[in-house]
Amino acid sequence: MDDTEIHRHIDELVAEEHKLERAHIGQGLSDAEQARLADLGVQLDRYWDLLRQRDARRRAGLDPDGAQERPGNVVEGYRQ
Repeated sequence: MDDTEIHRHIDELVAEEHKLERAHIGQGLSDAEQARLADLGVQLDRYWDLLRQRDARRRAGLDPDGAQERPGNVVEGYRQ
């Protein structure tokens, strides 16, 4: 997966996240919708992490394709 594909996927996830949030302005989300929103957040964090890895590898003179997606429990454990 190259940077363009990763950005496209991020855009799709963000669009779904915004659609879900806009559909429920002024009202609560169902349990399933809350779970989906949380899942979208994890997926976004994973793809942003992958882009950062690719960029770091590129700056270090390494092949960006060597970057690997990390599990959600790993990227969610990072400190901001």
